[in-house]
Amino acid sequence: MRVTVLTSNKKRHNYLINRLSQVSSKLHIIQECATIFPGINPGRNKQSKIMKKYFSKVEKAQNYFFTKHCFLKLNKNCELLNLQMGDINNIKLKDYKSFFQSDIYIVFGTSFIKGKILNFLKKNKAINLHMGLSPYYRGTDCNFWALYDNNREMVGATTHYLSEILDGGKILYTTKTLKYQNSYKFTMSAVKLAIDELIKKIKNKSIFKIIPIKQNKILEIRYS
Repeated sequence: MRVTVLTSNKKRHNYLINRLSQVSSKLHIIQECATIFPGINPGRNKQSKIMKKYFSKVEKAQNYFFTKHCFLKLNKNCELLNLQMGDINNIKLKDYKSFFQSDIYIVFGTSFIKGKILNFLKKNKAINLHMGLSPYYRGTDCNFWALYDNNREMVGATTHYLSEILDGGKILYTTKTLKYQNSYKFTMSAVKLAIDELIKKIKNKSIFKIIPIKQNKILEIRYS
């Protein structure tokens, strides 16, 4: 099976890439690169003591689950295109034809996709991994906000079709989380479970048999 993944460059994103390389005959990777030192290097976020403290705890949780995935473990079946974060919409499909001839397209942790590349991915039923439970929480840092709102039961991940509405596509399935007392491990475990479940469904091809469910926007609690 030919797979194209559009993702970022942190350890959790590398984990997805490394797992996909094991179940695909050909893997095309479009990887946007952002800072891997959030809270130290400001990147897209303001640098402050609070942000540094917060992201240091996020990083510890990420290391707990994905420490072995600092680097990509690329096989001969992998083709990699590195981009700066935010450049994904500048791609001309005709210039990277091999990346857009796959059987399945996966999106996880990229900048906001729009324009021609979005239209192509929508047409080809690209799957988005959203770390949050849609339609209740959409946007960024959704599991953080679920905990902030004291909605611990709404921490998890949503696997849905990509749409022009952020995290608003038809839902294939949701994944909850493991029961950790530590809030950072609690939310980060949702990432691992969502990736592992996706790999399982790709490997046995059940991902193509799921009947998607339209999201009910009335149920939305927070759009961040």
